Amino acid sequence: MAKKIGIIALMLFGVYAVGMYLYIFQSGSGDIPAALKGTVADPAVFMSHHELLLSGEYSKIRNYLFFVSTPLEWLIYLFILLAGLSKLFEKWSVSRAKSTLFQTTIYVFWLSLLMYLILWPLDYYKYHLSKDFGISTQTFPSWMKDGLIDFGVNFVTSILVMSVVYWLIKKSTKRWWLYAWLLSIPFSIFVMFVQPVVIDPLYNDFYPLQNKELEAKILALADQANIPSDHVYEVNMAEKTNAMNAYVTGIGSNSRIVLWDTTLNRLTDREILFIMAHEMGHYVEKHIYIGIACYILLSFVGLWLAAKMMNWIIARYGKALKISKISDLRSMPLFLLVTSFLLFASSPLSNYISRYQESRADQYAIELTGDHQAAVTSFQKLTKAGLSEVNPPLLVKWFRYTHPPMLERIYSVVDKNEDLVPEKKEERKRNK
Repeated sequence: MAKKIGIIALMLFGVYAVGMYLYIFQSGSGDIPAALKGTVADPAVFMSHHELLLSGEYSKIRNYLFFVSTPLEWLIYLFILLAGLSKLFEKWSVSRAKSTLFQTTIYVFWLSLLMYLILWPLDYYKYHLSKDFGISTQTFPSWMKDGLIDFGVNFVTSILVMSVVYWLIKKSTKRWWLYAWLLSIPFSIFVMFVQPVVIDPLYNDFYPLQNKELEAKILALADQANIPSDHVYEVNMAEKTNAMNAYVTGIGSNSRIVLWDTTLNRLTDREILFIMAHEMGHYVEKHIYIGIACYILLSFVGLWLAAKMMNWIIARYGKALKISKISDLRSMPLFLLVTSFLLFASSPLSNYISRYQESRADQYAIELTGDHQAAVTSFQKLTKAGLSEVNPPLLVKWFRYTHPPMLERIYSVVDKNEDLVPEKKEERKRNK
């Protein structure tokens, strides 16, 4: 049975990988609508021919890697179970520790280390790809350091989460998912509160804005939006990437708006003010708190489904997977596989909510600044810097895009009283 399951899983993964390759590389989807060709939203207007070629190739490879890498993790978890490695890790942990916490710690270490080593070549390829296309500026030692920090943070988090989950399963095999959900609420809020001051500084240095003239303009904008002035930071990202970004993070007194130094170095003051106004829109409209509420709701459904699916799988395929009951530590790869699958399946919904919030923030920024031109040029520069795909295929948009595609974003902020076609706009100016 185990061999049969493994062969079927490999065949399904192979068919899926080929299907996604054909969809992403051969379908021809994602073209610019005829009505928008030649407008300020058309990348051919603001990107060179070479940049367009790089953007198309880079986007397709990244999209394909995204759609293949997540199911690949599921496949690895499945083979860890089928090959008896999970049972072996459990045996090692039980023989070396009496405490349930230490048993979980040992088990999580071996499972995390194995996954890290297996997936390292794929992660390195992604890093090398980003270097080849001129996006990443990070040195290999720096990239390895970030990877090890990731491993450490994920390891500690996994110990905490898995220890609680499996303790709850042993206490109540029927309602563990409900108790886990209830405990996940304060835990998630706590993590979001400490992330800006504990986790994020492990990777980069954060500090108040260095450009005091620009800071004065931002503070005036923040005052106009009734946002505390000490919530704006910049972060040193130029040593790692050529891409640009800004974001809102944290909650309560630890909430902050963060600008990458690449954004500060490569955009004009007007463009930066528009970007800041966009992030202020998230702050003003409480998008982080709405996101928390959506996460709580989705996690309730997700944990309930995870419990149902795990019970069904163990009842039907437990012998092949070498799992006798759900409370066994050896069932952890199954838990991770199922929860990862549910997260992947729910991403179109969560991404849709995120895109709606981003659209709202764009409109807020336009209302606050009234600067349509800065909005357009900032989006154009962001596209060029990250070699972004302005109009991705539908499945890519659903599963990958937390922001609206740049084609939609640029069109949404254009002053409709102005010409969309740059040549016509210049011609009209000359006629005046």
